[in-house]
Amino acid sequence: MLKIYHVRGTRSVRPIWLCYELDLPIEIQTIDFSPDYRNTSPWRAISPAGKVPAMTDGGLTMFESGAMVEYILERYGNDRLRPSPGTPESAMHHQWCWFSEATLVRPLGLYRMLRADADSSASLAAEAEAKALDCLAVVDAAIADREFLLGAAFSACDIMMGYSLQLMVGAKLLDDRHPHALAYLTRLKTRDACQRAMIA
Repeated sequence: MLKIYHVRGTRSVRPIWLCYELDLPIEIQTIDFSPDYRNTSPWRAISPAGKVPAMTDGGLTMFESGAMVEYILERYGNDRLRPSPGTPESAMHHQWCWFSEATLVRPLGLYRMLRADADSSASLAAEAEAKALDCLAVVDAAIADREFLLGAAFSACDIMMGYSLQLMVGAKLLDDRHPHALAYLTRLKTRDACQRAMIA
């Protein structure tokens, strides 16, 4: 049975809502959202970046709400609530899923920072930096014993991650503190297609 680790009002709403729409049995485990709990070893074993949501399905453990939605649709959707793969409708489905997280929600952090007073701006910047470094540590650990994110074979998720890591280098956040992630990015940048894309 799917088990979703949840905090009211967070992105865990996405996979829970989908399961309800599909009439799937799920277990909802509400967790303590305090930094103290989210930094504990047991929680970090489930969610390496300490974020919500996380989800288990048998031996599978995952984080990232959008990925959970895709997994649930693939495994349990029976062709419901998404268009057939490879169709223009599927392309638009993916576009709007990505837009909702990568483009629409992203400015909220900036909005919050700009609305803060001068005293809290420094703490918001420090908080954002700490979150970015936490996420880089997750990538660093994930890539420590493999060539690419999914193992020996290059895949599209390496393209997604490679671009994000390059942005982290530009922000001076990815450096020798994350040697595996840095080496991984270096490997990605040796690929001809990556080099061509970066200068296009």
